[in-house]
Amino acid sequence: MKKRILLVTAKHGGQRATEMKNAMVSVRWRALKSLVLLAILLNTATAQSASEYQVKAAFLFNFAKFVEWPADAFTSADAPLQICVLGQDPFGNEFEAIENKRVSGRRLEVVHPSGVPQAKACQIIFVASSEKQRVREILRSLRAASVLTVGDTLDFAKKGGMINFVLEENRVRFEINVKASERAHLKLSARLLIVAKLIVTDEDTAGN
Repeated sequence: MKKRILLVTAKHGGQRATEMKNAMVSVRWRALKSLVLLAILLNTATAQSASEYQVKAAFLFNFAKFVEWPADAFTSADAPLQICVLGQDPFGNEFEAIENKRVSGRRLEVVHPSGVPQAKACQIIFVASSEKQRVREILRSLRAASVLTVGDTLDFAKKGGMINFVLEENRVRFEINVKASERAHLKLSARLLIVAKLIVTDEDTAGN
């Protein structure tokens, strides 16, 4: 009888181990698939294949998959993940393809806050080039908020922004400021750092 019980227990234990292994493989495969899609986007996204802001909109969607926000960055367990555009919107209708999709169980929502105070409720904020004269002011105001700040103006990351889009040989690439993201209690996946063009470690803290 004891041998039979031990045999059944071992069998069930083996099944659980197999199930856990399969689940881990599935998670890793999904992560790898996202990384591959991001790498493909990096290598093929040129002005000839898509508009610049179509590519950047796709990147913003993919960034949401590779960033972990603290729980208090959301108002509730089912609150949407907000991608916000501060300033004059250069995207046009490029967000139509991603709005209402889901990332980590949360619905994506594109918002245009009227100012920085409202932007603090966002999870990702794109600071448009129309705001380039007050980038430092905006970033200082968002410093205590768990908001992923993204821009495409000169030295945006060095001024304290977290991700800055740059054009290289007609391709959209990006730089990352790791210290800025850590200060905001955001965890950037190592997979995102691998495909970054540049990791910024020093910040330009000079005035405007």
